[in-house]
Formats: sequence, C-alpha cells, structure tokens
Amino acid sequence: MSFWDALTGRKSSSTSSSSPPPSEPSTAFQAAPFDPSTAQDVSSFLNSSLPDPSQLHPLAGLNQQTLDYLTLEESALSDLPGSRSALPSRGWSDDLQYGTGVTYLTALGIGGTWGLIEGLNRSPASAPPKLRLNSVLNSVTRRGPFLGNSAGVIALVYNGVNSTIGYYRGKHDSANSIAAGALSGMLFKSTRGVRPMMISGGLVAGAAGVWAIARKTLF
Repeated sequence: MSFWDALTGRKSSSTSSSSPPPSEPSTAFQAAPFDPSTAQDVSSFLNSSLPDPSQLHPLAGLNQQTLDYLTLEESALSDLPGSRSALPSRGWSDDLQYGTGVTYLTALGIGGTWGLIEGLNRSPASAPPKLRLNSVLNSVTRRGPFLGNSAGVIALVYNGVNSTIGYYRGKHDSANSIAAGALSGMLFKSTRGVRPMMISGGLVAGAAGVWAIARKTLF
C-alpha cells in the first residue's frame, strides 16, 4: 500500500480480493419410519375422555328389580282361576282402575258422538254457522258427560262387586260377571222403583255376559 493510498483511504487491489463465503449449516431432517401397530384409534381416545353412558341414566345405581312399576312379575299377578284378561292384573285394584277408566272413556266418546249427531239434526240446514255450532256443542256437552258418568258409576260398582264375588267363590267366571252386572244395574236405578231396577239390571247383566264371552273367546 503506497503513502497516497494510506492518506486517501483507498484500498489496494491486492487487499480487495474477497474471501470465500462461509459454508451454511446442514439442515437435513431424517424422519423416523412409521409403525402402524403403535397408532391409537378413535375408540381409545373416546373411552379415555368420555364417561360411561350407562352412568348418565336417571335410574343408574338403582336396583330395578325392586321397583314395582318397572317389572310386573308373574308371581305378583292374581292367581285366581279365570282372572287373566287382556291386561295383566294384580288383583281387584287393577280391575277397578282399568275397568272403570276404559268404560268411562268409551261411554264419553259414544255420548259425544250421539250429541254431535243430535245437534246436527236438530239445527236446520239454513241456520247460520254460529247457531249450528252452538246447537252441536250443547248436545255434545249434555250427552257425553251424562253417558260417561253413568257408565263410570256402573263400572265402578260392577268391578267392586265382581271382585268380591270372585274372592269368596275362589274363581272368576261368567256367572260372577252376570251376577255383578245385575246387582250393579239394579243398584244404579234403585231410587226409580222396581220396574226401572229390573230393566237396568237386565241390561247391565246382558252387557256383562257379552263381555265375559268375548273375553273368554278373544283373550
């Protein structure tokens, strides 16, 4: 380097030669081979994170064998001959509830249909719609509850008398049903005199006999 170059700060050509660039570090990545036997499936993940679904049931932890409304064992059913019907029965209480409820609802529907037909026939065809609707509603509410309540009372007495006769006789048969029907019908009309009592008792006894034959044939 000359004096002039040192004074002006210019580098000589010999010192201006660039040195070779440094080498970059190696970044190569070697992946491990995949082993399918070590992979976890979805079931192992769910089983480890979710609770047992059976423990979420409202009856979890309860002994279901001791709950009477869940299981109706054969030993709990009535063992009197002829007591089996369309529905399983455990005694007079079940017969009272089933018989009275079904009879009441059936008679209520029949009475409502009777009132509907009567209301349509009583109102003239040229009457306004509101007048015809009023006539139909009056007939339905008069006939339906009347027939339903009457049949419900008779069924209540009939099932009670029938269960009592079956308890003392030790069996349920057609004679029990007919006798219970006759007594129930006569008691229902006991305040109207002897003739209405006999007519009502005969009608209810006939209906009970038909039901006894149908139950024996179908069930």
